[in-house]
Amino acid sequence: MRVAPAVAALVSAVTLAAGAAPPAAAQTAPRPVRILKIFYDSPGPDLRTKESLNAEYITLLNTGRRAVNLKGWKVRDKSGSTYTFGKVVLRAKKRVTLRTGPGDDGAAVVYWNRKHYVWNNDEDTAYLLDRKGRQIDSCSYRADSRSASVDC
Repeated sequence: MRVAPAVAALVSAVTLAAGAAPPAAAQTAPRPVRILKIFYDSPGPDLRTKESLNAEYITLLNTGRRAVNLKGWKVRDKSGSTYTFGKVVLRAKKRVTLRTGPGDDGAAVVYWNRKHYVWNNDEDTAYLLDRKGRQIDSCSYRADSRSASVDC
């Protein structure tokens, strides 16, 4: 028996309004870019040197089979510090590392060019947002005295 498109749309709308999950066909595919790691506590005293600032970083991984243009994407912490990607294309199965301090951007490493640390040493959350501001991924941590980083 064939259901008229209007009836199918009405059933779908009622299902969504009732709080049920959308039909499988309407669900979006998983996002291929994710937060892989946050190194939140650079070694040694926090002296805000170039080396110390750049020992603090976040790494993203493209798990997909296609390159993703990150231009306009953002990385943000819980307090609102935000980095916006410029012309960065993350190739399939590749990583890009965002370091906190100063430096010259390349294909695999970009620099926030901050003079202060971003990631709190006790706890924080990293958010990855696409160019439309949609949250693609997040990673939260609470510091562990045995580690200065978290695998997300």
